[in-house]
Amino acid sequence: MSYTAATVQLLSAEGTLVESDASAEYLPIIEKLDDQMLREFYRQMTVIRRIDIEGGNLQRQGQLGLWIPSLGQEAAQVGSGYAARTQDHIFPAYREHVVGRIRGVDPIKIIAMLRGLSHGGWDPKEHGNFHLYTLVIGSQTLHATGYAMGIQLDGDSGTGNLETDQAVVVYFGDGSTSQGDVSESLVFAASYQTPQVFFLQNNHWAISVPVSRQSRTPLYLRGEGFGIPSVQIDGNDVLASYAVTRAGLDDARSGKGPRFIEALTYRMGAHTTSDDPTKYRDAGELEFWTRNDPISRYTAYLRTRGESDAFFAEVDAEAEDAAADIRKRTYELPVPEASSMFAHVYAEEHELMDAQAAWLAQYEASFEGGHA
Repeated sequence: MSYTAATVQLLSAEGTLVESDASAEYLPIIEKLDDQMLREFYRQMTVIRRIDIEGGNLQRQGQLGLWIPSLGQEAAQVGSGYAARTQDHIFPAYREHVVGRIRGVDPIKIIAMLRGLSHGGWDPKEHGNFHLYTLVIGSQTLHATGYAMGIQLDGDSGTGNLETDQAVVVYFGDGSTSQGDVSESLVFAASYQTPQVFFLQNNHWAISVPVSRQSRTPLYLRGEGFGIPSVQIDGNDVLASYAVTRAGLDDARSGKGPRFIEALTYRMGAHTTSDDPTKYRDAGELEFWTRNDPISRYTAYLRTRGESDAFFAEVDAEAEDAAADIRKRTYELPVPEASSMFAHVYAEEHELMDAQAAWLAQYEASFEGGHA
């Protein structure tokens, strides 16, 4: 993958700042970041990678039904995740583990969901407006656009003022751009000038189908085709991800309408633990992207700023502790009552759910006394 002159990149593969026509307007945003936030970028990327690896290990050992790796996409997610403000709403796909962690979701909730122990994992209102994972490809873009329309309509009151203090971010992958849902969401976002950012993580593979087969043109042009200002970024550059997303969200809140970001990154692992990428992916491609690892690049940048070995050792230790904690708590997760499957199916009491719950209780009672 070679970047074009239009691709926004703030950090080179060697970890040095890049000054170009494409990056110029975003550099002032980066200059406002303090040392603490720059360290947090690294901490979150490193810790979530270790948790991610542990999730895969747990699945292989029979502790989870499925694990969805985010290996290689940490910079795209961490930068954009921190770019959102507290009041913003985030609609993930199913790989945005670190964005959830940034918004206050304990990763054990993701583990519990993929272990089959919960309906959705968490209450968005209690976890930084981070909405639930959506496994139906692309449908979260409709949810996000509808929510953004609601924010806009709530704040309009007939004045025609499109400014709002809230915005919406929706994450989706390159494969989902081939789904009709995504196109429909872009139509409504453009028509209503919704306060939202479409954040496309182009990790180059829709399971076993390469992005080159899905689109003959760069995917950020999809947004342009609907009249939405769009930009392509180096998705393995956490600074570019942060700056461009922050600018896009600020524009969205100020009434300028939606924005579309294509983050060029790479799925270094499998699509999920039920997938074997060696069946369809060239080893040379993986080697190229491994050399462009987002964490290695950012490590080099922090070292040029004088970050100490002690800091990196501290974060490594924190990552190991986080992985050990996840493993321990996975073993301790309680098995819910079977009747809990009927909870939260509807917002209110529902006679069909009551009837099914009663039938299950009667059925279970028929086995009392040792009858199998």
